[in-house]
Amino acid sequence: YYQAKVVCNCGNEFVTGSTKEEIHVEICSKCHSFYTGQQKTVKARGAIDKFNRKYGIQAN
Repeated sequence: YYQAKVVCNCGNEFVTGSTKEEIHVEICSKCHSFYTGQQKTVKARGAIDKFNRKYGIQAN
């Protein structure tokens, strides 16, 4: 295995073992919202209301 250099679009770089010498990724643990805690809340209520209206479901 190579000591592969992994390069993320955010600029973060780290080394890991791989069969390739260099790997380019779009998302890593430094920029992914799950790891950074910067998750955006989804406005699910509006989507649920839209679904219910579309299919004629009465809300409780």
